[in-house]
Amino acid sequence: MTDKEDAEGPRLVAIDGDAAARSDEPEPPEGANDEALRIRLTQLEQEHRDLDVAIESLEERMPYDRLTIQRLKKKKLILKDEITRIHDILLPDIIA
Repeated sequence: MTDKEDAEGPRLVAIDGDAAARSDEPEPPEGANDEALRIRLTQLEQEHRDLDVAIESLEERMPYDRLTIQRLKKKKLILKDEITRIHDILLPDIIA
């Protein structure tokens, strides 16, 4: 412990929901989260396309490894679900 901590006591950090309002950290710009999601979406779409190409090339070779292809297809499906989730966040389907 430092002398300052001894004099003032240990520094306490709020863990309740009100801490965000009192935080010294500046709020991120309004579109910052959307921009991060768009970047992530682009990365996921590229990875999805890459997996598609890899699966096609593995299926063309004989004999092909069914287990590897099955795992790649499962990963591709997980990526597709994540892409759909991000699309829904960025462009919510609001029924008026």
